[in-house]
Amino acid sequence: MSSFPATAFSEQEVRLLIRVGVIGTGAMGQNHVRIYSDMNGVELAGISDVDQKRVEAMATQFKTKAFTDYKKMLAEGLDAVSVVVPTKLHKQVVLDALEAGVHVLVEKPIADTTENADLMIAAAKNAGKILMVGHIERFNPAVIKLKEIINSGILGKIVSISTKRVGPYNPRIRDVGVILDIGVHDIDVISYLYGKKINSVYAIAGADIHSFEDHASIILRMDHNFAGVVETNWLTPHKVRQLTAIGVKGVAYLDYINQTVQLHDNEWIRKAKVEQSEPLKNELTYFIDCAANGKNPNPCGEDGKHALEVAMAAIKSYEEERLIEVGL
Repeated sequence: MSSFPATAFSEQEVRLLIRVGVIGTGAMGQNHVRIYSDMNGVELAGISDVDQKRVEAMATQFKTKAFTDYKKMLAEGLDAVSVVVPTKLHKQVVLDALEAGVHVLVEKPIADTTENADLMIAAAKNAGKILMVGHIERFNPAVIKLKEIINSGILGKIVSISTKRVGPYNPRIRDVGVILDIGVHDIDVISYLYGKKINSVYAIAGADIHSFEDHASIILRMDHNFAGVVETNWLTPHKVRQLTAIGVKGVAYLDYINQTVQLHDNEWIRKAKVEQSEPLKNELTYFIDCAANGKNPNPCGEDGKHALEVAMAAIKSYEEERLIEVGL
């Protein structure tokens, strides 16, 4: 599993004016619109949503065109598009965008099923277009710094990475449970930091306030002796986003929200220098750079599929109360 360099999303690297659109202007889509509208080398050529009143108001605010039919927007000669619609709609919207000859960034999870993810990946390959998946935490400056630290060998061999991603329930999340909604972030980050794919999963979860699972504890295994643990829920009244990486030479404590990394060993407690910035802006700038300059994105479609596959295995594990081998 490859990684992108920390400098890969420099706006100065964008060589051409890229015409970009956004499909879906809900809570996350609005942030895509905001960032693209202020990005160098980018023309926000249009935004699309089935909510006509909302999309027209946003188009007026950001001085672009409004569409209620995204296919009409795709016909406007776009170079790239962000797909920020409900997960169950990802496959069809992405396939339509690729057929129109447009580079695609699709929000996580890549799709609602691994079969649909495969269709999307194959379509991107056939079209010769980028399919990037919006695993935003890879673009968190603290995660980038920790990846550099792990690669440097300061912590020695990493043997365990554990995460805590908990907080109150957001009522707008109705179509998936906590594992696919937010747990998938840490599944991807753990795999990315190790540079290894996850082989097996065991999860304990339940649904107490939601129709899908709203709390989960997930154990991940890579190879035979590399461990990952994801704790996630919609029950905690305050938001926590933390990660701990344990190596044979020391321990790193990461805070996603505050964008900090602290290192502990036998002699020192040190705070890593992290240049704070907005992860989504980093992600979108990197996507535009890939689209403009013909670079293969990371995370790519295959990375997104792996995170989805592991998340689905975690759901199957708690439902069947057994260890699930990933990809089997």
